[in-house]
Amino acid sequence: MIKLMPILLAILYGVVIYRFSAWRTAKQLDAQSTELADPMLRVLMDRMAAALDLPRLRVHIYEIDPVNGLAAPDGRIFITRGFYNKFRAGEVTGDELASVIAHEMGHVALGHSRRRMIDFSGQNALRTALAMVLGRFIPGVGPWIAGLLTSLLAARLSRSDEYEADAYAAALLTKAGIGVAPQISLFQKLDALTQSNGGTAPAWLLSHPKTEERIAALRALETKWAPAQ
Repeated sequence: MIKLMPILLAILYGVVIYRFSAWRTAKQLDAQSTELADPMLRVLMDRMAAALDLPRLRVHIYEIDPVNGLAAPDGRIFITRGFYNKFRAGEVTGDELASVIAHEMGHVALGHSRRRMIDFSGQNALRTALAMVLGRFIPGVGPWIAGLLTSLLAARLSRSDEYEADAYAAALLTKAGIGVAPQISLFQKLDALTQSNGGTAPAWLLSHPKTEERIAALRALETKWAPAQ
């Protein structure tokens, strides 16, 4: 039992961190967000809602400047004020912003948003447990190895999630009559979005597959779904 204590403590730590992170995230979003009510975007969101047989699709604006989209663990969808301002300025089209919303909906529908919060807590627990174990056998280097292994696992999970959310968004946008093109054109604006974001890539592009690989995957789906001539 004593030998298992570090692992049990790490698991307990992960559970506590998960609950605290979920609570803190919800409180922060509640305090800094309002429902999106733009008439043009409402039309696009209604088309996506109809494609999913939903009465309405709710999206919120998160009042921060970085260009970003977010799927909260409780299932709510957010775009940042910075992203909305890009749309208002004409740098991002309504269809392109709809593609971000569809992508975040994919994370919710496929269970990624909640699982990511759990994964984050689990990764902290795993990192702690590995550091304890490896630290006994490889003093000094053990914790570094534990961190590296955990980061590699997290990156692999993230890349898989992004491809799945891209595919979900592509299917939804196609069914809604918007199409895959806005996803592709938004990815092609990555450099401009990154530079205007203080040199930092949006969170939905960090630890993700390479942009050109995501575009290639979308083009493959577009070709696959194209009606036969």
